[in-house]
Amino acid sequence: MKALDCVQRSEAWRLARCGRLTASRAADILARARRPGEESISRRTYRQQLIGEQLTGIPLDRPFRSAAMRRGCDQEPAARAAYAARTGLVVHTSGLLVHDVLKAGCSLDGHVGGFDEGLLEIKNPNTATHLLYLVTRQVPARYRAQITHHVWLTGARWCDFVSYDARLPARLRLVIVRLERAHLDIAGYDREARRFLAEVDAAVAPLAGLAPVAFFRAAPLDVAREVLTLCANTVRRRTQPAGWSPRLVRAS
Repeated sequence: MKALDCVQRSEAWRLARCGRLTASRAADILARARRPGEESISRRTYRQQLIGEQLTGIPLDRPFRSAAMRRGCDQEPAARAAYAARTGLVVHTSGLLVHDVLKAGCSLDGHVGGFDEGLLEIKNPNTATHLLYLVTRQVPARYRAQITHHVWLTGARWCDFVSYDARLPARLRLVIVRLERAHLDIAGYDREARRFLAEVDAAVAPLAGLAPVAFFRAAPLDVAREVLTLCANTVRRRTQPAGWSPRLVRAS
């Protein structure tokens, strides 16, 4: 693993994580279809996204942030400070961590000591959800998958799931639930991550060196449609005035 020096959520960070399996999508590669033997929609969609990103070098994720997401980002420093005050630990921040061999990476909300010591996964949910965490002390499956990815990539011994809500009285604002490495299915996740990335590689390899016309003739229809959609919307953005926000056009 190596750490890339880039500010999280910056354009440099988006480009650095382009084409990589990241923690925020870990739950998608673990998702199971309703029928045995089939691939889940979320897994297939994410696989298509990474294929398109690796072929074009352009991030296909939409940098949309709702009001709740913006609030969560704004509150993250306060949550780190509250965690440090409660635990007495020094919390460090970083940019993007990338796997030495695999096309995988993760962006931590914080780490304690070296990356292989302890990690933080911070959430700033609505008050009702925060109080649910306070009562149940349970980490939702999608966040457990995210934490598993972090621990898998860094080799950390533990990760603290941190929920913070500054709107509540001080004694109720902070929830900390520790997940030890030994209690996470790291080996199982490693198998799933490698299998998923091998599928991406198998799709990218025969298409990477093709000229545009040959690419669209050879690419699977779903991949060709994703790349064509990206191209169409990129052209639309470049030909419109600055500040114009395009409506996403899907290639048919």
